[in-house]
Amino acid sequence: MLTQIINGQILTPQGWLKDGSVLISDGKILEITNSDLAVIGATVIDAKGMFIVPGFVSMHCHGGGGHDFTEGTPEAFKTAAETHLKHGSTTIFPTLSSTTFENIRLAAATCDQLMAEDADTTIMGLHIEGPYLNENMAGTQWKEFVKNPDPEEYKALVESTKCIKRWDISPELPGAHDFARYMTSKGILTAITHTEAEYQEIKDAFAAGFTHAAHFYNAMPGFHKRREYKYEGTVESVYLMDDMSVEVIADGVHLPATILKLVYKVKGVEKTCLVTDSLKFAGYTGETINDPNYVIENGVCKWADRQTLAGSIATADVLVQTMVKKAGIPLEDAVRMASETPARLIGIADTKGTLEKGKDADIVILDNDVNVRCVFTKGKEVEGTNTMIHNII
Repeated sequence: MLTQIINGQILTPQGWLKDGSVLISDGKILEITNSDLAVIGATVIDAKGMFIVPGFVSMHCHGGGGHDFTEGTPEAFKTAAETHLKHGSTTIFPTLSSTTFENIRLAAATCDQLMAEDADTTIMGLHIEGPYLNENMAGTQWKEFVKNPDPEEYKALVESTKCIKRWDISPELPGAHDFARYMTSKGILTAITHTEAEYQEIKDAFAAGFTHAAHFYNAMPGFHKRREYKYEGTVESVYLMDDMSVEVIADGVHLPATILKLVYKVKGVEKTCLVTDSLKFAGYTGETINDPNYVIENGVCKWADRQTLAGSIATADVLVQTMVKKAGIPLEDAVRMASETPARLIGIADTKGTLEKGKDADIVILDNDVNVRCVFTKGKEVEGTNTMIHNII
């Protein structure tokens, strides 16, 4: 089946292509042309002058649609992934919070199963955050799971599955550098998280294989004072590492627009990813979830004591909207930070992240107000996302 999307502004690696078209066949992009003349035999979709952009790549997401990925069940994985898909995340790496290794193994088995059973799944691998975390930065909710890296434990897990694509820990822990070297040797993206590390520690961690900073600015200190002396924090240290990439929770709550602008200006599109870090409440439209651990207010999820943020309830489209509308970032750069950059960093840029010939036809159509108007995954229109009157042939 041949599909053609016409009459839109197409974001290509070279920039915007106006009045062109995207040809799709067998789930792949067959061609991107500078002509929007209808191709004989194709199902033609009129984008109504809107923006045609690559599907978003969500590489830090704990859940959605009422389910958390640490539940480890196929239902939880599918429901959360489908929820984020409707908001433009055509690729997702389910994220596990700190939990028991029994739960981690269960989730890994589920991830392996779903990836093996469905060639069209949006799930491309597993992301683990913790449980090797600095206790001072982990929060009381995870203290029963937090510990130092155990080589026998993490090596056995990695060797037993093919799905782990990213793992975040605190780099200052004993054995953390050996952990990073091992993960890097396995092609697993290794990130710093929940850390108090200062410049020399960050420099050494980067050399060991920690190449990415999870939820930049959150769960890490900035410039601070101890007695009469001032010290750089993790934030400034990461800025000084030119080749270290970062991710920001661009929900408009975790970080103000000024900080989002600063990250964009200093790290740039190539080194900055947009992530939701969303919990099970993201995209949920069912009955009220009564969880004594959380409070949902002001567009974010807080711990019940209201002293700290627990995670976001954002979806990927909200991230792009925030960057464009609040931080004043050009749409093309905001989209690239939600698609191209994460795809490259986590190792799937050969098939995902940009609209190019031969890549998967993962496509999002955005209107002038940066709202999702239609989503395609591998060339198939996602049910319930099309709010355009589009079929003209």
